Amino acid sequence: MFGNPIGHSKSPMIHRSFAEQTQQDLSYEAILAPVDGFAEAWQQFVATGGKGANVTVPFKEVAFRLADHCTLRAMQAQAVNTLYIEEDGRLVGDNTDGAGLVADLIRLGASLEGAKVLILGAGGACRGVIGPLLTAGVAVVHVANRSVDKALLVAGDFNAQVSGSGFADIPKQPWTLVINATSAGLHGSRPDIDESHLSHCELAYDMLYGTEPTAFLMWAQQSGVKCIADGLGMLVSQAAESFQIWRGITPAVTPVLNKLQELMQQ
Repeated sequence: MFGNPIGHSKSPMIHRSFAEQTQQDLSYEAILAPVDGFAEAWQQFVATGGKGANVTVPFKEVAFRLADHCTLRAMQAQAVNTLYIEEDGRLVGDNTDGAGLVADLIRLGASLEGAKVLILGAGGACRGVIGPLLTAGVAVVHVANRSVDKALLVAGDFNAQVSGSGFADIPKQPWTLVINATSAGLHGSRPDIDESHLSHCELAYDMLYGTEPTAFLMWAQQSGVKCIADGLGMLVSQAAESFQIWRGITPAVTPVLNKLQELMQQ
């Protein structure tokens, strides 16, 4: 796993747990790469026998440009979180974030077929999940962002099922799933949207995770949303997707997620 900072990453523990569970001989380490030196760090990794890796902030866009070939979902995200080398030597970039989100939503019992989804935030976290949500059968995705132009820019990269607006101009639709893809929770705040947009919400989901519910999730719960969830399950599920790409084996997510939740509560 390449990142900067990287000390907080739970990915090494997750992938080592997957390797133990599936009896795979896997070395997975956290690598602190210089902010302006990801390409060099990757080359050094390959020179010492590295075959594949995850990539986190701030290197997802750099990895996207570095790859010789990118999958459709990486192209849609315009970012890469999973790298691997093909037999012909090509470096392939993929993005498993959206697949991880969809898998976690299904685990939580969300009905995605025909769902109307409201995504708050128009950054990389949002862009990476729209394509997989549409593939999963979602009917409508609306991207709302503080900056209207950014929301419209993201929406414009997809088909007519996807639209965008500012927080104040979210269409009056029965949103069944509301996803917070902003970093507001890091500062103890939430996106400034009207409570009426939660009136039909069956699941409120925050991509951030922690030992306590985020401000967005607490607000959603207080507003009557029956099911709330943070992004820890997405983290483990996107890792499982990467593991499957590298090893051809799909590990069980639930035991690792339970273990991670226990460790976080200690």
